[in-house]
Amino acid sequence: MTKHIIWDWNGTLFHDIDAVVGATNEVFKPYELPILDADGFRAVYTRPIWLAYERMLGRALEDGEWERLDDGFHEHYFRLSVACGLAADALAALQGWAGTQSLCSMAPHAHLVPLVESFAIHQHFTRIDGLLGTTGGEKAAHMSAHLAAIGVEPADVLVIGDSVDDGLAARHVGAQAVLYTGGMTTRADLQATGLPVVDTLADALSYA
Repeated sequence: MTKHIIWDWNGTLFHDIDAVVGATNEVFKPYELPILDADGFRAVYTRPIWLAYERMLGRALEDGEWERLDDGFHEHYFRLSVACGLAADALAALQGWAGTQSLCSMAPHAHLVPLVESFAIHQHFTRIDGLLGTTGGEKAAHMSAHLAAIGVEPADVLVIGDSVDDGLAARHVGAQAVLYTGGMTTRADLQATGLPVVDTLADALSYA
């Protein structure tokens, strides 16, 4: 029985696909690649992010190239994301859950917390964890640390996220997961995990 929900942020509660795609296109302009739309981005997206970039380039990244691309991405993303809002039913989902809930994101912590507070939803979370170190990697270790910090048994937890990596992180810690199609990942890739896949956050709550 679910007692606690761990939410993902980017692409789940925060509907930022336009900013992600726009920032990706900006940072790859010097490479003269075809412009991506949302579906084109989803077709190459994976974690760790540098693998997605290698898919786009058709080659391995050179020394120092990942750091330059990641820094550039975040510069453009922070600028573009101010125009983004919560997912259509995010507030209703947060308000509709009677148990406890927390937020575990791969976004930089110093950017994440004030952004969550700007939407006046921080009171719904017992804990908010963004990344304190290098961005772009996999979520499993971050999820382990988050779960240890909130002190909830994995069997009592449902993870709601928009990526395969969210599902893998949930399995890593022994929690259940449901994956949402409103973010960065194609439905086919989400379904390939064998986990439940939903089109709304309200539907995700039905698995809790």
